[in-house]
Parts: sequence; structure tokens; C-alpha cells
Amino acid sequence: MGLRNLLGRSAQTKEDLVSERLCAKFGDMNMVSLATMPIRQRVDVCGEIRRMTVKPRAGVPAVEIEISDGTGELTIIFSGRERIPGVGHNRGLTVSGVAHMEGSRRVMLNPLYRLLPKPGQ
Repeated sequence: MGLRNLLGRSAQTKEDLVSERLCAKFGDMNMVSLATMPIRQRVDVCGEIRRMTVKPRAGVPAVEIEISDGTGELTIIFSGRERIPGVGHNRGLTVSGVAHMEGSRRVMLNPLYRLLPKPGQ
């Protein structure tokens, strides 16, 4: 890596570097990108878990997971659950379902999901 490349990379923000890494990781999976994902249509997308919380929705526990593929974000909500075995931060997964808008965020309720292998497995 030359000095010019090093200086160019240092000018990028942390978010730019994360987006670049995620695009490289998920770009060759032939899935719809989160930035171009259609609303109210069944779609298969993939991403890396960036945030997980357990919040009650209408008095029922729900796991909320935010994934990103470097182009956008999607919030996935699993109703009636307090945890999901194998799911954790920085883990890659694919989801299949129908997304809708909740305010300014895209949300998918109780989708089918598949955990991607951890790096090195």
C-alpha cells in the first residue's frame, strides 16, 4: 500500500470504511441491495447485524435487529421472542419477507432467515 493510498483511506470516515467492507462482503451474493429493496413485495436480502434490542410491542416481547449491507439498513422484528439462538452482533444473515415503512425506517416482520457462516468456518 503506497503513501497515496494510505492518505486517501485516512480521509474516509469510519462509516465510509464500514460501508465499503460490507459492500465487498455481500456484493457477490446476487441479492437485492437494501438501498434498492422494494417495499410491499417479497424480497431476499442479506446483511450484517449492526444492532440488536429486545423491546415490547403491544405488550409482547420482540427482538429488533438492524442489518446493513453497506448500501442501506433494514430493521427486522421477530415478535414473541426474547432471543434468537446463534444471532449476534456482526453476524451475517439472509432474510426473506415483505418490508414496509414505519416512519422513516424499513421494517420486515417475522421473516424467514438463514445465518451465514462465520468467517473461517
